[in-house]
Amino acid sequence: MPEPVRPEPSRLYRWLVLIFVSLAMFGSYYVYDAVSPMADVLKQQLGFTDTNLGFLQAVYSIPPIFTTLLGGILIDRIGLRKSLMIFGVLCFIGPAITVSAGKLSVMATGRFIFGAGAETLNVAVIAAIARWFKGKQLSFALGLNLTASRLGTFAALNSPTWAKWAFASWRTPFLISTVFAVLCVVGAALYWLLEVSAENKFDLGGVSTDKVVLSDIWKFGASYWLIVALCIVFYSAIFPFQTFAVKFFMEAHGTSREFGGFLSSMLTLFAMIATPLFGLWVDRVGKRALLMMFGSLLLIPVYLMMAYTHISLYVPMAMMGIAFSLIPSVMWASVAYIVDPAKIGTAYGLMTMIQNIGLFGLNLLIGWANDYSHAGADNPAGYHLGMWIFSVLGFLGVLFAYLLRQRELGPHGHGLETITTGQK
Repeated sequence: MPEPVRPEPSRLYRWLVLIFVSLAMFGSYYVYDAVSPMADVLKQQLGFTDTNLGFLQAVYSIPPIFTTLLGGILIDRIGLRKSLMIFGVLCFIGPAITVSAGKLSVMATGRFIFGAGAETLNVAVIAAIARWFKGKQLSFALGLNLTASRLGTFAALNSPTWAKWAFASWRTPFLISTVFAVLCVVGAALYWLLEVSAENKFDLGGVSTDKVVLSDIWKFGASYWLIVALCIVFYSAIFPFQTFAVKFFMEAHGTSREFGGFLSSMLTLFAMIATPLFGLWVDRVGKRALLMMFGSLLLIPVYLMMAYTHISLYVPMAMMGIAFSLIPSVMWASVAYIVDPAKIGTAYGLMTMIQNIGLFGLNLLIGWANDYSHAGADNPAGYHLGMWIFSVLGFLGVLFAYLLRQRELGPHGHGLETITTGQK
């Protein structure tokens, strides 16, 4: 007799999955963004230059250049729960090393290990949500996950306010981030238990046993590669800016560290609220490429506004916040509709790998640009070169989103402009 057909996972299981993996991402995002509010402290107490600070963030992006694609393949081969646990443990080991000594080499080693775990953890989390939510408010679920993740960023960037006492020493804020890193392991462990329970009740789709052929990545299609290109320029215009944002606000606009941290965290605050709302809207209306084009357009003027005008910093940061909410709520979900589900881990891993090449290069480039132009409190105009670089990235984002829309409206489209949850 044929085996009885198992039902799809229940709504309760889907939302528990979202809660557990989001807990892990909260911890990961906190650890990543713990460096930014520390920029001037590291400069004063450890003698770091902007180039050193840029390197400390850039080194995080080196291992993902290699590990995210391999991690994506690993996800497709051994399954989500084992992969999440491996990556979650790495996310704890990294910050534990970073806090152990005030030497650039030791701290960079910790950030390197953390980068190997954090970006692959992100790939696994996105793949898990895509697996459990595809066709069932996927963009909304990814938006809620980003909200929880960026709550970690918000907490880290505002740590000079709620943990002001900790900034008397460079080590204490890093100790706090190590405590938050424990959540990466806890979230992975809870997901493991949930998946083991669910696989005996529901049809979760089996782990692919097909041999992974790397040449297959070139078969993902033009739409996939345009999304990857947009991913590179978009995140390279956001995260390297945040690396130096607090220092920039303090030196170029005379803000306090606390207010500079709050301004930088506005991106996160907007994203926490608006990303799931945009995701819910996109699930209902489609128009994904068009919305990504609009979000990229918002980025073009914001950096020049901050560099050349005295307009309230709330205005450009709000514009960036809208873009930071809109594009990710659309971009990551779009991949699930254009790639074979059996290769989804590989597709997300490859996308994250290439994204981190961009982040590595841009963190180094902006750090060099600031030092080359002697950016500082006595020379605020030294930040202009970096701001022009960020603006060019916004223009490229518009270009790639436009080309994606043209592709999707043609005969080789995948329905990114038309698919809604009512149809899928």
